[in-house]
Amino acid sequence: MRLTKLRQQLRNENLDAILITNATARRYMSGFTGSAGTLVISQERALLATDFRYYEQMSKQAPEFELAKVEGQFPDLLPGLVSELGIQRLGFESDDVTFALHEQLADALPKGVEFVPTSGLVREISAEKDEGEMVTLQKAIDLTDAAYAHIVEFMQPGMTEREIAWELESFMRTRGAEAMAFIIVGSGPNGAMPHARPTDRVIQAGDPIVIDIGAVVDGYYSDLTRTVALGEGSEKYRKVYEIVLQAQEAALRGIRPGMTGREADALARGVIEEAGYKDHFGHGLGHGIGLVGGHNKPSLSHRHPGGKEKLRVGMVFTVEPGIYLPGEFGVRIEDDVVLEEDGVRVLTQAAKEPVVRS
Repeated sequence: MRLTKLRQQLRNENLDAILITNATARRYMSGFTGSAGTLVISQERALLATDFRYYEQMSKQAPEFELAKVEGQFPDLLPGLVSELGIQRLGFESDDVTFALHEQLADALPKGVEFVPTSGLVREISAEKDEGEMVTLQKAIDLTDAAYAHIVEFMQPGMTEREIAWELESFMRTRGAEAMAFIIVGSGPNGAMPHARPTDRVIQAGDPIVIDIGAVVDGYYSDLTRTVALGEGSEKYRKVYEIVLQAQEAALRGIRPGMTGREADALARGVIEEAGYKDHFGHGLGHGIGLVGGHNKPSLSHRHPGGKEKLRVGMVFTVEPGIYLPGEFGVRIEDDVVLEEDGVRVLTQAAKEPVVRS
């Protein structure tokens, strides 16, 4: 099915074939997880070019692909493949191919073959998740849910952000995570930095703590954020928390297929702006999740160009409004959702209590 969709994309772009060099795109299209390899996909054939180290692995992971043995460098193999496949217009991933590699590949092509830049063809296909992907994604999401439930019971005033981050990683690693996508633990004023890194700051009773975690399971990652205080928390914190929660709930209720990412973002942004915090929600409402390798489509953003694209059934993405007050604290609440015909279905089940052990 993935090859069929990509081949339709090639027809739309008037391409005879495409080179896939990006590791995430290569894995998505073929199943191959090796660190070296290039896909060559035409209308009739699908080849994976790799070296001796991966011949056996390729045969097990990518049975739909023919092996093209690389015994020197891939550019040395390219002229023969192009001639064998009758390629006149060959696409490449302009977002992945470096200038140096482009020179090598272009110089290797037979005279008259056009080397055509493309962008996002595989990302476009992978934006809508199939049944197997949903099963894997849910495993990753369930793991972060469990990790959050654990850390809420584990945390105590007097611990450092690093201690909490290590406990989170240890919990997820020993329960099936092959890697961590990221771990953010930002307490007090550190929580006002959306991408704060854990530090040796000692957490005080009542400090708001932003916890943002992602677990990688079979290549797919989850993304969960909760904000919680150990103790009462200030009145201002509780007020801001309620605004962020209302903003998220407005988005979860209102997002529909056919809406643009920018329109989805506006559902939550409007609540935050009306509450007087317009200048304190600087990032987009959400982004796609899937295979590791950065944010996926779609983009639920008021600024990113991708925010103009329409949301489609089958897309899986985050909904994560936040308010950040420099020098004080931050609040972000994030769930992973899948878009269905009648709106979003929330995949995340972690509790959303602003205060624990009050």
